[in-house]
Amino acid sequence: MQRPTKGKTPRRPVPKKTSNTQKDPVGVYCRIRPLGAEDEECSIEMISSSTIQLHAPDGLKANRNGEYKETQYSFKKVFGIQTTQNELFKDIAKPLVEDLIHCKNGLLFTYGVTGSGKTFTMTGSPGEGGLLPRSLDMLFNSISPFQAKRYVFRTDDKNGMEIQNQVDALLERQKRESQLSVPKTPSSKQKPDPECADMIDPEEACRSEGVDEDSCYSVFVSYIEIYNNYIYDLLEEVPYDPIRPKPPQSKILREDQNHNMYVAGCTEVEVKSTEEAFEVFWRGQKKRRIANTQLNRESSRSHSVFIVKLAQAPLDADGDYILQDKNQVTVSQLCLVDLAGSERTSRTRAEGSRLREAGNINQSLMTLRTCMEVLRENQMCGTNKMVPYRDSKVTHLFKNYFDGEGKVRMVVCVNPKADDYEETVLVMRFAEMTQEVEVARPVDRPICSLAAGRRHRNQASRDELTQHLEEHGGPSNIDDPGLLNHLLDSLPPLPSIDVVDPTDEHTMPRLIEALERRHRIRQMMTEQYSKTANKLKSMLLEFDGNLMSKDNFIQDQRVKLGEKEKVISNQKTEIERLEKKSKMLEYKIDILQKTTNIYEEDKRSLKQELESREQKLNRELSERRRMEQRMQGMVTDTKHKWEKECDRRVNAKQMELQNKLWVKDEKLKQLKAIVTESNAPERPEKPQRPSRERDRAAPQKRPASPTPLPTATPVRPLHRRSHSAGGERWVDHKPPSNLDLGTVMQPIIPNAIKVSAASEKALSKCHKYVLTHQELASDGEIETKLIKGDVFRTRSGGQAVQFTDIETLTQEFPSTSSRKRRSGSGDGHRQAEDHRRMEWDDTENEAPVASTSSAYGYQKRRKP
Repeated sequence: MQRPTKGKTPRRPVPKKTSNTQKDPVGVYCRIRPLGAEDEECSIEMISSSTIQLHAPDGLKANRNGEYKETQYSFKKVFGIQTTQNELFKDIAKPLVEDLIHCKNGLLFTYGVTGSGKTFTMTGSPGEGGLLPRSLDMLFNSISPFQAKRYVFRTDDKNGMEIQNQVDALLERQKRESQLSVPKTPSSKQKPDPECADMIDPEEACRSEGVDEDSCYSVFVSYIEIYNNYIYDLLEEVPYDPIRPKPPQSKILREDQNHNMYVAGCTEVEVKSTEEAFEVFWRGQKKRRIANTQLNRESSRSHSVFIVKLAQAPLDADGDYILQDKNQVTVSQLCLVDLAGSERTSRTRAEGSRLREAGNINQSLMTLRTCMEVLRENQMCGTNKMVPYRDSKVTHLFKNYFDGEGKVRMVVCVNPKADDYEETVLVMRFAEMTQEVEVARPVDRPICSLAAGRRHRNQASRDELTQHLEEHGGPSNIDDPGLLNHLLDSLPPLPSIDVVDPTDEHTMPRLIEALERRHRIRQMMTEQYSKTANKLKSMLLEFDGNLMSKDNFIQDQRVKLGEKEKVISNQKTEIERLEKKSKMLEYKIDILQKTTNIYEEDKRSLKQELESREQKLNRELSERRRMEQRMQGMVTDTKHKWEKECDRRVNAKQMELQNKLWVKDEKLKQLKAIVTESNAPERPEKPQRPSRERDRAAPQKRPASPTPLPTATPVRPLHRRSHSAGGERWVDHKPPSNLDLGTVMQPIIPNAIKVSAASEKALSKCHKYVLTHQELASDGEIETKLIKGDVFRTRSGGQAVQFTDIETLTQEFPSTSSRKRRSGSGDGHRQAEDHRRMEWDDTENEAPVASTSSAYGYQKRRKP
């Protein structure tokens, strides 16, 4: 809750800024400093009023192999070397001063490399005043007729403002004047400091036209510096101790009740003129830390902040005195910041304290750049990263401005000489990035509910009364405080009334005579007063007559006003009708909007359903294609098997026919032998059975017999016996996710310990390890992998597994051909042929087999 003795500021904190808050980008201006010598190489060229171009020096191009190229940078406005201080002020600082008068905050700071002209731009020189003295001059030129007396406004050391009445202010003024050793008289008035005299040409003076004449104003200034990331008050009066001088004490930053940052315990001086304000500035400027470096004779070693705080309060309804409502007091401030220049140690050759100062300056400027980068990222990307304001006192002090408590302007000062090219490039990049940061536009203060023009009407009535008194011989100024003293001095002085003797007969008669003279003068004054009162009464009667005529005129105007009000009421009725119609249309629009939203929801749901159905259809199509590929593979395999079966059957039929033909040949031979033996005189020996080769050759002589086709005897592959069938003890690791299909895909390993998770206890009892892993093959069938390994003991006493083999088991479809066994007569040769055919039949008509591939690169086939 706000205290009753404090005035509120227009910068009220808003917890959450709405989306319709208007934002303005940070205004970044560029000023080019003239070269020191005409023959000096220049690296900056002004292309237009808002664009500059940087040229890399020739030596830098040779050293960098052409890395740096000509680059252009754009600003809100670029000021060339011919720009005057007045032109710079009108474009940059004048709008900020006008906003200050209208209760809006502002921040203006200069930025650049050391020796680029920042201090000259901010302060200026005699005859060429900078932004700071011109801002003060414009402020006092605008509010000078409406300033309040001293100590009417008073700071409360908590970034707030108190207001007191005229009597308390008068007592405080007398108290402050009595504390001064030298009384303030016109003869003892100090002469202005020659350093701050003639800073501004009177012809260049300007003022704001939008000043509220019904308010009273008071200006407070403070001056601080940030040195080595510590804040020091440059206006603090510390008694000098020649024996044990005390160093200046640093100040701390605090947050007031409106969440605005301020320097606690900072001196705020109330000033009434431009000269007085600039004299206070120079008093603090002499305490600012500067040093001589290789680049600048008077280099600023700290950031300086000059704060101008304007307090204003409206007049009462009569326009005589300041309204004693503390809630109507508003405070606005303008911060003018002269940042220290960034510098490189290799160029300045700084050592000791200078080196430490340069490090702190560069660190604070780097924090400022980081804050700008985070702000830009949050605004452009929609992120909510924390801005590191607290890493530096400069950014922490001005964080309210970047959060939307006023306008922000930056003047980038550049030195076009070639030696500063690399530092200038970094400054240009920072300035280009800062232009993309947007700051919320400050809101206008609420307007006072009192009628406007109170001061003017009060002054007009005073002037009219004074004029009438002068015409009738009265005093010209009734409010003159010296009038009563003049009247008292005009009376005869009283004689000395010291009675030293009881018999004194001269003192009392003299006193009586003096009192009688004074009494006669008083009677004369009373008569004159009566005459004046009578004249005043006649004037009042005359005024009453005029007032009656004016009342009649006002009555006529009221009649006309009534007619106008009737017209206005009719227009209001029409406006209300239109508003009702507008509300009805808005209601219909809302209904249509809701209907549109419903349709949009239906559209989205139908679209989602359509997408889900399309996905389902795509899955079904992919499943169908996979099934088609699978069926095509099965058809191909079945066709291949049937072709092999047909070939085998054809070969078997040919062999059978060949054997029948051979049997017939043998019978014919036997018959021929019998016939020959019966006709022969002697019986020859029994003929031997011809060999296989002869039997095969014999049919070739017979054209009627078909020639048998050569057939290849199938070789049954040797089966490698699985390591799991040995005498070793195995750990059969089957995860619970494996499918128990009861087929050949589940090998049975004797003397195995079956586990679902490998453990050291199970490994310590076995010599071998096998892991069963199942997954889907490319054809959609389940593929089983047996990952095998040897178990050995480690040095630490544990168990380890070294994998040695991977067997892959896949499912194959068996052929539907049945085994055929032939029975017939024949010798051992025919039985061997039949045995080989049966082996071929057994090989072709096997059950589903498992194809295993090991890690050593060979293939195996075995029966389940």
